[in-house]
Amino acid sequence: MDFIRILLGTLALFSFIIFLILYIKYYEKKGIYFPTRKIRVTPKEMGLEFEDVYFSSSDGVRLNGWFVPARESKATILFCHGNAGNISHRIEVLYLFSKLGLNVFIFDYRGYGRSQASPSEVGLYLDAQAAHKYLIEKRNQKEESIVVYGKSIGANVAVELCSKVKTAALISESAFTSALDMGKKLFPFLPLKWLISIKFDALSKIKDITIPKLIIHSKDDRIIPFKHGKKLFEAAPEPKEFYPMRGGHNEALLLAKEDFVNKIDVFLQKHLT
Repeated sequence: MDFIRILLGTLALFSFIIFLILYIKYYEKKGIYFPTRKIRVTPKEMGLEFEDVYFSSSDGVRLNGWFVPARESKATILFCHGNAGNISHRIEVLYLFSKLGLNVFIFDYRGYGRSQASPSEVGLYLDAQAAHKYLIEKRNQKEESIVVYGKSIGANVAVELCSKVKTAALISESAFTSALDMGKKLFPFLPLKWLISIKFDALSKIKDITIPKLIIHSKDDRIIPFKHGKKLFEAAPEPKEFYPMRGGHNEALLLAKEDFVNKIDVFLQKHLT
C-alpha cells in the first residue's frame, strides 16, 4: 500500500508539473499579447489632423499607423504602445504629445488593429524597426530628431529599437527588466530560465544605450513592479533621468497629465538640439 501511495503521489506531482509547463507555454503564446482589431476612434475625434498610413516590415508584414504632424515640430515621437488593444486606445497620450509641438507616429504591431499577421517578440522588434525606417525614408525625418517612446511591453520594444538604430532620445514608461524576471513573480518555484523562450530583455540592452533616457515608472504599479523601473535606471548609462509617478499601471498618466507633459517637455528641451 505504501508503494502505491508513493507511486500515486509521484504521478500526481509529475502531472502537476507537466500541467504547469504546458500552462507556461500557453501563456507565452496567448497570455502576453491581447490585440484587438476594431479601431474605436481616430485622432480626428480629438481635433487632430492625421494621415492613415501603411508600410511593411522587413519580413513582408503589412503594418498600419497614424502620422500626426505638428505645425512647427521640434521632434517626432515614435510611439510603441502596450500589449493590449490597438492604436485607437492611445488617443489621449497621442494628444498630449501633439500638444507639445511634436510630430507623432503611432503604429500597430502585427496582429493589432489593421496590421497583418500575429504578434511575436521578434515580430514586434521588426515592426518597430520598420516604423523607424518609414519615418526616415518616407517622412524625411532625421535620426537625431526621432524620440522613441514606449509604454509597458512597448517600452521593452523601444529599448530594443534604440539598441539597434540611431535616435535622439528614449522615453521608457512602465518597462519590465525581462520576461524572465516577470515570470519569476508568477512562478517563483519553477526553473523558468529553461522553460520560456521569450526574453524582452531590456536590462541587458539598456546598458549600451548612450542617448538621453527618461525612465518613468509608478510606485503604485501592481502589474509591473516599481523595482523594474529602478533597476533599468540604475543599469542605464548617463545621460539619464528618472521620473517616479503615483497611480496604477494604466491610471498613473491620467492622474498626472500636466506633470507628465511638463516632465517630457523639460527633458526634450534639455536634450534635443
